[in-house]
Amino acid sequence: MKRVGITGGTGFVGRHLTALLIRKGYEVVVFTTRVAKKKAKKHIAYAHWNPKTGACDLNAIKSVDVIVNLAGEGIADKRWREKRKNEIRDSRVKTTDFLVTHINEYAPACKTLITASATGFYGADNHYSESFTEMAPPATDFLGETCRQWELASEKLNKGVRRVVLRFGIVLGKESGAFPQLANPMSYGVAPVLGSGGQVVSWIEIHDLALLILFAIEHEELAGIYNAVAPGHVSHRQMMHTIAEVKGGIKIPVHVPSALLKILLGALSTEVLKSCTVSSDKITNAGFVFEHPDIESAVKAILRPIKPAR
Repeated sequence: MKRVGITGGTGFVGRHLTALLIRKGYEVVVFTTRVAKKKAKKHIAYAHWNPKTGACDLNAIKSVDVIVNLAGEGIADKRWREKRKNEIRDSRVKTTDFLVTHINEYAPACKTLITASATGFYGADNHYSESFTEMAPPATDFLGETCRQWELASEKLNKGVRRVVLRFGIVLGKESGAFPQLANPMSYGVAPVLGSGGQVVSWIEIHDLALLILFAIEHEELAGIYNAVAPGHVSHRQMMHTIAEVKGGIKIPVHVPSALLKILLGALSTEVLKSCTVSSDKITNAGFVFEHPDIESAVKAILRPIKPAR
C-alpha cells in the first residue's frame, strides 16, 4: 500500500484529495503547521512541518512513497499589497524549495513529487491566437513570474524522483474557492457579471482535480508539466448563466464595471478580468477522462451532489 504525503492537505483541494485516496486504499500523511489540533484517523496521520521555522517531522517524510505539494496562500483572499504579494510568492517558492531539499536529503523512499502550479503562469490571452499549451512561455506579470519561480524550485529534485507539475485552472467546488463567491449572490436574485463578461475562464471541478492528481500518482509514465483544466472553456458570462439556470428561479444579471472592480480589488482585479484560454489536450491524450468536461455537468455536480462515480 502506497503512503502519500500531502502538504497543504488541510486546504480545499487537500481535503478532497485525502478523502479520495482513503477510498482508494492509500495511507495519507498530512503535513501541517497545526498538528497539535489534529487527531489521527484511520489511514490518516498528521505530521508537523513549518517551512518558515525550518521544522519538519523527518520520520514522517522518510515514510512516504509519494508527496503531493499543495501548499500556498490563497490568491484571492486579500488585496495584493506588496506584503501580500510576498506572502503569496514565498508560500509557494520558498516552501517548495524547503520541501525539495528535505525530499533529497531525508526521503529515499519517495520516488514521486506531484506539485501544484497555476494557469496564472500564462497571463492573459489577449495577444495569443490559440489556447495556451504547456509549451507557452510564462507571463512577465506577478503571477506569471511567481509560477515560473515556483516550478523552478521543484526542478531541484534528485535524479530518479519523478516530477509532475499540474497547472491548476480555477477550481470549482461548493464549499470553497471561486464558486461560492459567484453563486451566493444568486440566492438574492442577483447574477453579477464582472467586467465585460466575455473573458474566458479555464476551470476544473474539484472532484476531477482530485482524480487527476490520483491519475498522476498511479501512472508512473507521467512526468513533466500538465495543464489541470477541463476541456470545456467558457466565458465568465456563460458560467454565470449556467449557474443561474441550474440554481433556478429569477436571476437578474447585474454588470459590475471594470473600473469599479479596480477600485474594490486593486491589482487583484486584473486576474478577475483577464481572459485565459488553456488547453487540456496533453492530459487527455495521456488517457485521463474528465467526469465533468463541460460547465453544465460541473455545476450540476456541485449544486446537486451525488456520490462520485470513482
